[in-house]
Amino acid sequence: MINLFLIGSLGSPWYAPQMIRSTTVLSVRHNGVAVMAGDGQVTFGDTVVKAGAKKIRRLYNDKILAGFAGSAADSFALCSRFESKLEQYRGNLERSAVELAKDWRTDRLLRRLEAMLLVMDADSTFLLSGTGDLIEPDDGIAAIGSGGAYALSAAKALARHTELDARAVAEQAMGIAASICIYTNASVTIESL
Repeated sequence: MINLFLIGSLGSPWYAPQMIRSTTVLSVRHNGVAVMAGDGQVTFGDTVVKAGAKKIRRLYNDKILAGFAGSAADSFALCSRFESKLEQYRGNLERSAVELAKDWRTDRLLRRLEAMLLVMDADSTFLLSGTGDLIEPDDGIAAIGSGGAYALSAAKALARHTELDARAVAEQAMGIAASICIYTNASVTIESL
C-alpha cells in the first residue's frame, strides 16, 4: 500500500498514499545466465538499523530465487507463503506465482502486506505485488524497492550497450542505485542460477 501525506494550504494534512521506502532488489537474465541482486540496508523510518541484511532467498532445492522489498515481517510472511505454493505445485514457478497473486489479491489479511516479491528460475522472472499484479518482464530484467527504478534503468542500459555478463550488469546497476537512492546501500548480495 502506498501512503503519502500532502499538506494543504492551511497546513492540514490530507491523506493520500505514501511511497514505501525500502530497498533495492534486481533480477537480470542476460546471455543465458540468471542472477538476482539485493542491497543490505534496512531502515526504520529515516534511520539505518542494519547494513548487511540478506533479502534474497534460494527456494525449492536452490532452483528458484526470491527477493523481497517492503516491511520485513510482511516480506518474510510473503516469502514463506510463496515457498508453500512452490511445494504445492512441485516447483512450477509460473503456477506458484499465479496462485500467490490470486491469493494476495483476494485474501483480506494478505492484501494488507506491504511488500513486493521478485522471483526467478532458470527460464522465467516474475514480479508480484499486493494489488494482484503479476508481471513477467519482456527483456528478463526487473527490479523492486525504492531504488528499483535506478537499478532497472542502469541494468537495461548496461545489458544493451556493453559486453558485461549478467553478474557484472547486476553489480554495476546496484552500485548506481546505491549512489542515487538513500534507501539503498552498496552492501550487495548476488545469487546466480
